[in-house]
Amino acid sequence: MHHPFTPVASVPVDPRRARVHEEGWQSWSPSGAYALDARPHRPTNDNWATVCYRPGVAVPAGVFQGEGLLALDPGDGSPVHLWAAPDPVREVPSIRLTPAGPVAEISATGPVKEYTGTDIQSVLAEWAFGLGVPAPRPAPTVWCSWYEYFTEVTEDDIHENLRAMDTLDLPIDVVQIDDGYQKALGDWLTLSGRFRSRRGIAEAIRARGRRAGIWTAPFLVDPGSELAAEHPDWLVRTADGGLAHAGHNWGHDLYALDTTHPGAAAYLTEVFRTLRAEGYDYFKADFLYAGALDGVRHAPVDPLTAYRGGIALIREAIGPDSYLLGCGAPILPSIGLFDAMRVGPDTAPHRAPEAGDFSQPGQDPAEFTGAARQWQHGRLWINDPDCLMARPAVETREQWAAHVEATGGLMASSDRLLSLDLWGVDTTRRLLSGDE
Repeated sequence: MHHPFTPVASVPVDPRRARVHEEGWQSWSPSGAYALDARPHRPTNDNWATVCYRPGVAVPAGVFQGEGLLALDPGDGSPVHLWAAPDPVREVPSIRLTPAGPVAEISATGPVKEYTGTDIQSVLAEWAFGLGVPAPRPAPTVWCSWYEYFTEVTEDDIHENLRAMDTLDLPIDVVQIDDGYQKALGDWLTLSGRFRSRRGIAEAIRARGRRAGIWTAPFLVDPGSELAAEHPDWLVRTADGGLAHAGHNWGHDLYALDTTHPGAAAYLTEVFRTLRAEGYDYFKADFLYAGALDGVRHAPVDPLTAYRGGIALIREAIGPDSYLLGCGAPILPSIGLFDAMRVGPDTAPHRAPEAGDFSQPGQDPAEFTGAARQWQHGRLWINDPDCLMARPAVETREQWAAHVEATGGLMASSDRLLSLDLWGVDTTRRLLSGDE
């Protein structure tokens, strides 16, 4: 349901000095401040538009657009303006800025409130503080399997790194198994052939005095999964009765789980209760955009209500003491639901993203959006800048480590620990221990 843009304000600007901050829809959507003659980052193909930006929303050339938040520094010494969604967890209007010579024209697809401040980051921070979100709990330190092993991770890889943490004396609280332990997206409790026992590996982690963490993409369903075959009624539909498209990744199309369906809700609860009972108490929930896609659901609710209901089911199943990290998540609709949140796209062993698209993995886009969302840290949640990679094979590893350290956010190592050289071990230890 997309509404037309209606005029909100007209603000005098110095076109040479003015800056405008666009807030992207979800974790991976580019966010940051631009000069008025800059070309802001936009999707370079239709699939990334669905998976990494606000689906169904296209922005014309020569226009700036924020989802629920847009800030303007007029550049003439007058106060910075912020236009914000009044009820950001329930309605997130698109807010547009069109440069028109000595003025900037602001319009929006729904109600917005205007605030003023001294600079872009501080006006955003004041707005966030004003929401009254309880102060987030400190984040544990983490080792994550993803950036070394990707989907090919094995149980033996986890054991090797568990031993290496002890050998290298690294202050790691949580050992988080990422994508690859499960047979298929949707079949979360069925193991891939590379893992013998989920409970067994959790017990091994805990026996070494560390906590067990695990990755899921709870709202995505692989068309080849048993879930899709046995419960097609659990999937979000299009208006004509087809299956809603949640993008393309891992070499196949994706469907979205309808968490308003009682059967799907019971299944999601079972998955997370089972993982919690097996000893996992740190949960990375990824690709969460799929829970907020437009579509026909079992219950006649809007997508943001369905999304928040789905996250509430997960939180109830894992219990209040478990740590919940969101990723690929609609930012404003997630307020109040998470302990920590990924605030940029994936990093990578390289700087530049594929096709120059700043929603795609790369150190450049992760630094750009991560820095622009620093105002969220400690106010909405603990910011997750994405993992430290300190092994010699990583391009510009010193610069990436400096960015991760500067955020003061969630600290997670994602190397094969035995591949680290002296600099890599020292840097990993220093960042995880929080030493200056």
